[in-house]
Amino acid sequence: MQIAMVGLGRMGANMVRRLLKAGHECVVYDLSPDNVAALVQEGAIGATSLAEMIGKLETPRAVWLMLPAAITTKIAREVAEHLAPGDTIIDGGNSYYRDAVDLSREFEPRQIGFVDVGTSGGVWGLDRGYCLMVGGPKDSYERLEPVFAALAPGKDGSGAKPGTGDTAPLGYLHCGASGAGHFVKMVHNGIEYGLMAAYAEGLNILRAADAGSEARAADAETAPLHDPQYYQFDIDVGGVAEVWRHGSVISSWLLDLTASALKTDADLSEFGGKVSDSGEGRWTLRAAVETGVPAPVLSSALFGRFASRDGDEYANKIISAMRYAFGGHSEK
Repeated sequence: MQIAMVGLGRMGANMVRRLLKAGHECVVYDLSPDNVAALVQEGAIGATSLAEMIGKLETPRAVWLMLPAAITTKIAREVAEHLAPGDTIIDGGNSYYRDAVDLSREFEPRQIGFVDVGTSGGVWGLDRGYCLMVGGPKDSYERLEPVFAALAPGKDGSGAKPGTGDTAPLGYLHCGASGAGHFVKMVHNGIEYGLMAAYAEGLNILRAADAGSEARAADAETAPLHDPQYYQFDIDVGGVAEVWRHGSVISSWLLDLTASALKTDADLSEFGGKVSDSGEGRWTLRAAVETGVPAPVLSSALFGRFASRDGDEYANKIISAMRYAFGGHSEK
């Protein structure tokens, strides 16, 4: 099948490579000519503009966008100006699901399909395959299914086959109307925040298990450690992460990656600890609030990311000011 890819960053480029390997024809465009040239060397067809890219496609055309959410709507509209009835735009980035709902309605009178594909797999997707959560018109989904099947991990021994509707074991699923794919991916990423925070907090407690062995100040600003004899463990945190990978009920791919990172650098010295968020956690909480669904774990994980970037610095200064005002407590 022929498909165009706009955006050849960490995800888009490897998705093209996986599609080429499966025998699909890919026409590619990116603001970086070097990114385009690299994929042309591997068998893709390059383009220097959106118009040129679309001109190289046979109808009905399919254009996949792998772009930052902040510019996806703008580029989708630019692409639509070059398309005709029966063509399809696919958004595989981490876009807000409401944008997918709005764009599908905007393009519907022009008979341009809009398919939103929540895409999970990261930089490992080239080899492992991508988990795809698809929203959009059923006819567009069915026409594009060979592309989804090529990108997804594939057979897992369950007997599931493309074209049967039983595709979840293969790694891709039609989740519903336009917006449903991004909605499912949004919640997926909210859960990801919570899982990552749980591992991080637990391993941090293990790292502090030798607190009783360390000298502790005896002053009004330092909480005493009662029973220090119970905190005398010199635990190999990386070793624990590794052993948990084997037979533990909390084993996971995230834990695999964590154990690998700790094996390389136990102190994680190359990281500053300021954790970014690209929007999905916020959108997940908004959906939880508006639908009345409690999500205390996911909200705590998101606020923890804000705090990691000193989002709580001013609040902490306020607390320090109050402590100094009422009790003369100085900061340590």
